[in-house]
Amino acid sequence: MKNKNLISITDFSKEEQLHVLDVAEDFEKNPHQRILADKVVATLFFEPSTRTRLSFESAANQLGARIIGFSDASNSSTAKGESLKDTILMVSNYADLIVMRHPKEGSSRYASEVASVPVINAGDGANQHPTQCLLDLYSIRKTQGRLDNLNIAFVGDLKYGRTVHSLTQALCNFNCTFHLVSPVELKLPSYVKQTIKDRKLEYHQYTELADVIPFADIIYMTRVQRERFADLMEYEKVKNAYILNKAMLQGCKDTMKILHPLPRVNEIATDVDDTPYAYYFQQAKNGVFVRQALMALILGAKQ
Repeated sequence: MKNKNLISITDFSKEEQLHVLDVAEDFEKNPHQRILADKVVATLFFEPSTRTRLSFESAANQLGARIIGFSDASNSSTAKGESLKDTILMVSNYADLIVMRHPKEGSSRYASEVASVPVINAGDGANQHPTQCLLDLYSIRKTQGRLDNLNIAFVGDLKYGRTVHSLTQALCNFNCTFHLVSPVELKLPSYVKQTIKDRKLEYHQYTELADVIPFADIIYMTRVQRERFADLMEYEKVKNAYILNKAMLQGCKDTMKILHPLPRVNEIATDVDDTPYAYYFQQAKNGVFVRQALMALILGAKQ
């Protein structure tokens, strides 16, 4: 996996995905390993981020790497009109690895074609978020003891939710059944559903969250993202479509866990936080170990 780009979750085979999870397990036991002390990691965030950027930077710091970059495009030369190509070419001279988030779909793939160092996609518009996908897989395996033959319920914004797109494609490797809960306007895109069909797996579509709670192994809640809507009237129609609260969890499986890529707005009530089903904050913590594994493998410090 040395020097490999990670732009889409499909860039990694099932075996490579599982290897990342195994290496992440080792980092969870011992996260402070200064094995990247001679490396520089560039974090280029053209779009706001808290968890993804800080977990990458925390992961790099704990491995001894130095960090350069920006958290706001207005602080970069793109504000002066510099092209993405020129920015990537320039940063490639300064870093051993580029981690990039950008609002435009396909931007990370383009960056990987221009860069002379490996590129990790930290989210490109409504397209893909492969490192979130890997930490989601890690969280599912950690809580369920397996990835195979699970009932996965995705809830909320399935149209623009890049985390859902990546995770659905990855879970197709593990014979899961998908339960898709969304407003009609925010259904899972056809190309993602086609991946499920191609694997001859089952998916079911719902408009009511209560329909899936009794049998779901994982309930994956998502925020309806205002920034993805060109028409704010459309956003207002669907923004409060699903709100999960503690009372709704009666009758769910004892082993069921609730995930969320965060940030949440109001789609998970705070009274869920203290239940044994809430796992979203630990899920975010898992991101550090998974991103440590990715950087160590891509930069050749781990095999």
